[in-house]
Amino acid sequence: MIDIKLLQKDFEYVVNALQRKGVDNELLNNLKTLASNTKEKRQEMEDVTAEQNLLSKEFGRYKKEKLDVAPLQENINNLKNKKQELEEQVRVLEDELTSIILGVPNMPDESVPSGADENENIILEVVGAKPTFSFEPKEHWDLNNGWIDFERGVKIAKSRFAALRGDGARLERALINYMLDFNRERGFQEWYVPFMANSNTLQGTGQLPKFADDLFKIEGEDLYLIPTAEVSLTNLFNDEILEIEELPMLLTSYTPCFRKEAGSAGRDTRGLIRQHQFDKVEMVAITSQEQSNEVFEKMVACASDLLTSLGLPHQKMQLCTGDLGFSAATTIDLEVWLPGQNKYREISSISNTRDFQSRRAKIRYKEGKKNILAHTLNGSSLAVGRTLVAIMENYQNEDGSVRIPEVLKKYM
Repeated sequence: MIDIKLLQKDFEYVVNALQRKGVDNELLNNLKTLASNTKEKRQEMEDVTAEQNLLSKEFGRYKKEKLDVAPLQENINNLKNKKQELEEQVRVLEDELTSIILGVPNMPDESVPSGADENENIILEVVGAKPTFSFEPKEHWDLNNGWIDFERGVKIAKSRFAALRGDGARLERALINYMLDFNRERGFQEWYVPFMANSNTLQGTGQLPKFADDLFKIEGEDLYLIPTAEVSLTNLFNDEILEIEELPMLLTSYTPCFRKEAGSAGRDTRGLIRQHQFDKVEMVAITSQEQSNEVFEKMVACASDLLTSLGLPHQKMQLCTGDLGFSAATTIDLEVWLPGQNKYREISSISNTRDFQSRRAKIRYKEGKKNILAHTLNGSSLAVGRTLVAIMENYQNEDGSVRIPEVLKKYM
């Protein structure tokens, strides 16, 4: 959530930042009016409270000096009633302001390049050489090895679900274990977390209220299937005050992820790239405000090195303002090379949200006598299904069989 105090103090700065992210001007103007009205009404309430307190102190002196307290008491009662009215008006305004602000995205860092959409992202680095083939490489769904059964996945559930069999299922499990071990060796503490979360938790990381349509809701319960382990890992510390010595906290977890993929009709309808259920190993960091840039670089390096260890060529992309996610202040995507598709595809997205999520989730740390909002970061390490796809396409043989990367052999 953006800082309401900053909004009231320097509205033009906030507007300029949010306009770079494509926020509607009408919404911003409504936000300005509401923020100004709320500030003025709160000040009026505080003035009445101060006057009431002053007269209350006078009440004792009046009685001591045997003065007529009736007019003073009447003034105090009038101020008390006025204060109660103002308190209710402030509460209504603040609830309305919070409701709107919960739907406003994070402000991008000043270093993030301006751009309309993904076509204006910037390639930062290309890592690894693309493989060469003596035959025309196939897309993963055309490899005749029997690993993926789309028809039975649809029969069990519906479209955009798949079942893995045999070595495909074993490779999926091997990748999960390898990724967790890799992250743990880089200093990330492994967690096993619930695959469901309540509405307060999802609000804390920004999925609610804006993206409710993309979530699978449990009927009759205040529970949703999680779209990413970022939700669970970050909110482990919801409404907590941490010690500065505990930071940075580096966390990793495997979970299945569930997304309705609302608004993605017609995109990646074939294959495993865009499924309603997919496996992912996630990285999350809770840091002090001074640590987050360094940890951000560490997380990007961890995901990139993981891909390199698997022998998968990839590129690092700095996302422009028009392609940034809702909660992100800055994001670097890793895109893996898929020879069957003859293109790079996103496989990891590392984001620094600054204090946007921690303000919503009330995650703070103590520095001296002050409680300071933490910075939260998250990133895929990696999307397991897409990594499986990348291995199938980069390590394919002409007969449809797939070689196993050296680092995964002990897991197989």
